[in-house]
Amino acid sequence: MKLQSSRRGDNLYIYLSGELDEHSVAELRQQADKVIDDNAGLSRAVFNLAGLRFMDSTGIGFLIGRYKRLQRYGMNMYLESPESSADRILTLSGIYSLMPKI
Repeated sequence: MKLQSSRRGDNLYIYLSGELDEHSVAELRQQADKVIDDNAGLSRAVFNLAGLRFMDSTGIGFLIGRYKRLQRYGMNMYLESPESSADRILTLSGIYSLMPKI
């Protein structure tokens, strides 16, 4: 699992690639939280999921945890370009009501 980030204006972009599962989530959580903490005060964070090859329910938990962290900073969260299988899981979970797909 790989995480990359960039800042453009008032937006934080977080790019995830690889497999988001119970084996990779602990390290990924630490990396994402550091990026979020280092960019606190921006208006929104966009998680780009185009590079995810696999995501299970652990991934949903990861995204909800980051959503809660961003909310403490007053930042909105959006999901971008989910791969079709991840999009199905996210749609069924109802997560797009918290973090819209753009």
